[in-house]
Amino acid sequence: METENNPTNYKKPFITITLLFFLWGFITVMNDVLIPYLKEGFDLTYFQAGLVQFAFFGAFFFVSLIYYLVSLSKGDPINRVGYKTGIIVALLVCGAGCALFYPAAEFQKYGFFLGALFLLATGVTLLQIAANPYAAILGKPETASSRLNLAQGVNSLGTTIAPIIGGLLLYKVFAHGGEVTIDSIKLPYLIYGSLFVVLAVIVWRSHLPKFASDEKVEKGLGALRYPHLRFGMIAIFMYVGGEVAIGSYLINYMMDGAIMGLPESTASLYLAYYWGGAMIGRLCGAISLSDIASQSRKYAYMAVTAIVVFLVVYLVTAIRIEDGEFLMAFMTPAQVGPFLVMIVLNFIAFIFGKGHPARALGVFSICLVVLLSIAAFTGGSLAFWAALGTGLFNSIMWSNIFTLAIKDLKQYTSQGSSLLVMMIAGGAIVPLIMGAAADRVGIQLAFAVPIINYIYIAFYGFAGHKVKEVSGA
Repeated sequence: METENNPTNYKKPFITITLLFFLWGFITVMNDVLIPYLKEGFDLTYFQAGLVQFAFFGAFFFVSLIYYLVSLSKGDPINRVGYKTGIIVALLVCGAGCALFYPAAEFQKYGFFLGALFLLATGVTLLQIAANPYAAILGKPETASSRLNLAQGVNSLGTTIAPIIGGLLLYKVFAHGGEVTIDSIKLPYLIYGSLFVVLAVIVWRSHLPKFASDEKVEKGLGALRYPHLRFGMIAIFMYVGGEVAIGSYLINYMMDGAIMGLPESTASLYLAYYWGGAMIGRLCGAISLSDIASQSRKYAYMAVTAIVVFLVVYLVTAIRIEDGEFLMAFMTPAQVGPFLVMIVLNFIAFIFGKGHPARALGVFSICLVVLLSIAAFTGGSLAFWAALGTGLFNSIMWSNIFTLAIKDLKQYTSQGSSLLVMMIAGGAIVPLIMGAAADRVGIQLAFAVPIINYIYIAFYGFAGHKVKEVSGA
């Protein structure tokens, strides 16, 4: 990379970029609050409600595919127009997608909502394509991983508080006379859309360093000759599909009488523990897989990080709005104690992972198979916390799979990265399969569906990731 800017000026631009990570994490997880809301409002089956994630994550596949094909024939579009322009365009597209929720609610058309979600996801896809590499090059190459881990941590903060804020807006602030209707969705998404536009203005007025890339883009499908990449593509599909499917139906799962029978607004609060667990796991994973020599120091940092993030989630989930007033209603130790047990189990899994990405991936996958089996075939609070605990073990999968899959691709690294991004389409397909299963056998047994995803990822962690020589590469 070449730059005309002094690296010492990168701090402020990086802070601006991390705001993007937060906002797209927030708006993505809002789908988990939206699904039960639209399901009730339009009297949908679980399969039909799953079309929310199909529309959203389907956009990742189609937009990434188009971007990939254009980059092969015309060169990288972001590199041609500049990261700053690309980010601004992406933010405005996100804002337009949010704004379409207002007429969708006016016309009371489910298909209109899906179209708005597709446009919103188009903007998020472009945002990821531009912001991820930009965050990586804002500084020294040897610290790129550290910057991305920090940005992903901020992204997790967005995914953690989204269910809380979204639930409060839909079920309390904008509910009509205490009753939730489709009209309740209008103003929240106008607010979200306004935030995207405001952020676009902030980026426009910010001084963001300009970069030019001299990286050669290889034509053809040479990257597909590498078995570890092909296996990794399936692993990304399985991981994103599993994580999104679980998150999509957790609220309905917690409302089920065989589990906890919670009211919808309360269930949306507990969703923060699923995504908060992902934040704990990602930050602890960054420490566990770092080059810190002292194991005792690693474990101390991880323990402090887990406790601090848990306290943040605990405080956020205490927020309530009653009769127009903000109140704090803290959960009792008995209500959150099992989650602390889950954190300890996650810590033990990191110890078994021994700081190796592939081994940790395999260990975490086995833990997820066990937790999902408990969630699907037991009941009550045990099943409840097993389902919520899956967020802790999903945490490191994206970074570990991605890193293992592009290892030693040489000149095909960029091409391999594009192919991996396309596999986010798993978030569109697996929730539909899980929804169809829920319609036939019930929401609890449907939680057995993602078990096969994590069995495959365990295979990738223990064997499929290994790099093999490819002739002519």
